[in-house]
Amino acid sequence: MAVHFSSQEFKIRKNKVLNKMNKANIDALLTFKQESMYWLTGYDTFGYVLFQCLVLDKSGNIILLTRAPDLRQAQNTSIIKNIKIWVDKDKSNPADELKNILSDLGLEKSNLGVEYEAYGLTGRNAMRLNNSLKNFATLHDKSELVSYLRVIKSPAEIIYVKKAAELADKAMEAAWKYAHAGQNESKILAEMQSAVFNGGGDYPANEFIIGSGKNALLCRYQSEKRKLDKVDQLSIEWAGTYKHYHSAMFRTIPIGKISIKQKKMYEACVEALKACENKLKPGNKVGEVFDVHAEVFDKLGYKKSRMNACGYSLGTTFAPNWMDWPMLYTGNPYVIKPGNVFFMHMILMDSDNELAMNLGETYLVTENGNKRLGKKKLNLVVG
Repeated sequence: MAVHFSSQEFKIRKNKVLNKMNKANIDALLTFKQESMYWLTGYDTFGYVLFQCLVLDKSGNIILLTRAPDLRQAQNTSIIKNIKIWVDKDKSNPADELKNILSDLGLEKSNLGVEYEAYGLTGRNAMRLNNSLKNFATLHDKSELVSYLRVIKSPAEIIYVKKAAELADKAMEAAWKYAHAGQNESKILAEMQSAVFNGGGDYPANEFIIGSGKNALLCRYQSEKRKLDKVDQLSIEWAGTYKHYHSAMFRTIPIGKISIKQKKMYEACVEALKACENKLKPGNKVGEVFDVHAEVFDKLGYKKSRMNACGYSLGTTFAPNWMDWPMLYTGNPYVIKPGNVFFMHMILMDSDNELAMNLGETYLVTENGNKRLGKKKLNLVVG
């Protein structure tokens, strides 16, 4: 079986969830997030694009409702023993079959927690779920119940995060090697992803972001690929990924030469990142990390160019994105704890001058502060 954690690790995780459920007076938790299923059982699939649900009741019973293609997927990658299959057919409603499972568990008139904030639970399926369970049980939105536990990484998880960071560094080496005038973005992407795969890594939960010229100011992947000009700029955001654990990085690489404006933007990014490093400590709130980021950029005249968030938690995530809860934005009350892993990105997009500058690194929060997981220099490298 391709299960990446020990039975003891899964037992500890389940007990933590059961304790949370008990405190919230929840009789069973209906998980729809693939991250929750993977964390609780090791179940590894992209089958969540169609209806599937992992049920955990207060007695510790775990039941998976999924489709036939994921039967062996669950058997081979998870500790789940009780797997139910709903059959593909016209007008099928797997939510009704989920109701039958809950009835067999004696959960009529109970309190059910539901992970509504899940890519695996579309709006239509959520409506079907609510209609099927109407007058059967009381539903409560518990979308963050497991997420709140996942955000603190165990020693076993930290091993995977650090391996992901090593792969991110290897991808950076490939970027530096190939990011030169005349080179095509496709080649750079291919070499970066190859470095991750050759190191035993995985596909990331979203595409690497790459753009040059005007597209260097984009914060999302888009499909245009171009050759780098003699004087150009290349922005790349990527992640090393291992056992679905991510360690992300962000860089803008000036091509050919660097202008005074770019140099000042880079210096601002370094100053903002250092301020965030000093604030990313146990006991502080994540919203305060954003505030020092904004304070630095605004003081230096970059308020118009900065973003309204400066990072987010990283861990084991599945497509469509590697961003995890919580995000670093003003007022976010989450209190930083040892074992948190955060990607902090300093992003400046100067639309007036069509210039970009980005600097991003992943950090592990320790008892007294934090540790940058990337081993590569923060120096500005000109391609």
